[in-house]
Amino acid sequence: MEVILKDDVKGLGFKNDIVEVKPGYGRNYLIPQGIAVMADKTNKKIVAENIRQASHKAEKIKLDAQSIADQIGDQVFDLRAKVGESGKIFGAVTTTQLSEALRAKGIEVDRKKISFDQEVKAAGEYTASIALHKEVKHTVRFNVVAE
Repeated sequence: MEVILKDDVKGLGFKNDIVEVKPGYGRNYLIPQGIAVMADKTNKKIVAENIRQASHKAEKIKLDAQSIADQIGDQVFDLRAKVGESGKIFGAVTTTQLSEALRAKGIEVDRKKISFDQEVKAAGEYTASIALHKEVKHTVRFNVVAE
């Protein structure tokens, strides 16, 4: 049975994908939950038109994400934290602090798009990954310095 997904489904596919599923899974779960619709001729045409119209918007969003990545470039950001005698931070540096450091330089990045490659619990140099778009990811370097 072919269905068109209305939302991303982990392990099955992404929004607007046409996927083959077992009939019981499609009839009893995906369609009643509103996660998918039957992949008939009419629905396929509707999805194709929606994808065509959305591609222009998606391209603009991707270009905006790429411009943010270019703005960040190879800059190294300094984050201040209270550090003990052994060099350990009281608490930890969070994605919010990195997001605010980027904002201070005029770069708007949501804290939810930032993830650290490792826990930041001591002073030193670290890297973080920023997922600006599903195809645009950027690595940011930052230093944690004592206040």
